[in-house]
Amino acid sequence: MRRLLALLVLIPLALTTGCASQTLLSAEDRTMVQQDLSTGPGAVRYLKASSYITPFFGDASKRLLTPYPPEEVRLLNDTKGNPINPGPVQALVPAGTKVRVLKVEFPTAWVMAERVLYSPRTQPWVYLEVEGAPPGPPVILVLPPMIKTKEDFLAEVDRHLADHELAPRLAKFQPRFQEALKQKKVLEYMPEAAVEMSWGKPESIRRTLDGQQVKQEWSYPGGKRRVFITDGLVTRVEEGSPTVTK
Repeated sequence: MRRLLALLVLIPLALTTGCASQTLLSAEDRTMVQQDLSTGPGAVRYLKASSYITPFFGDASKRLLTPYPPEEVRLLNDTKGNPINPGPVQALVPAGTKVRVLKVEFPTAWVMAERVLYSPRTQPWVYLEVEGAPPGPPVILVLPPMIKTKEDFLAEVDRHLADHELAPRLAKFQPRFQEALKQKKVLEYMPEAAVEMSWGKPESIRRTLDGQQVKQEWSYPGGKRRVFITDGLVTRVEEGSPTVTK
């Protein structure tokens, strides 16, 4: 009886605080996603891009996994609409690193009520065990909000985490490019596939045709980092590097 009364109290509380569900997936689809990603062979994945581990905004019980430096993270805004920096870089894990999916957490009303207010609490969280990462709280990959279908959700996970080892692909790059990937650097003449594995997917790509040459300008969040590519090879890099804290 007491438990029922407590639930009746919590329901209007969740409604008055605006904590409505932020997931479009049905309960059945959410269960199937959990089964596909956190059990069996599907739980083992590999990072497609070298990524940083940082604090998780205002939640000290978790850490964030992101392919972008903290100043470029666009997951949470302040009251003026400016992006919030999650915190300084704690570690760097290279592309191809093995990870294990521990669980997937969807932003239902009940889940959001338990999340820290100043965190990306309206988005799905994928809890990961990252091979070689420093000991600490769980590592979270944050996915975009309002994903509509199970297929779209799994496709979004696939954008970040491969379901097969990437060592054969990495081995095709020149040794200096392999080393650059480990340090999350982009070098002149690096193939565009290696650029994506180092810096992650760009925010925008501008393509032009100069005679027979295909030129691209990759721009990353905030516009401070740009990569210029001609016929699939890097010709120029503009960047700013974050500081790794110990």
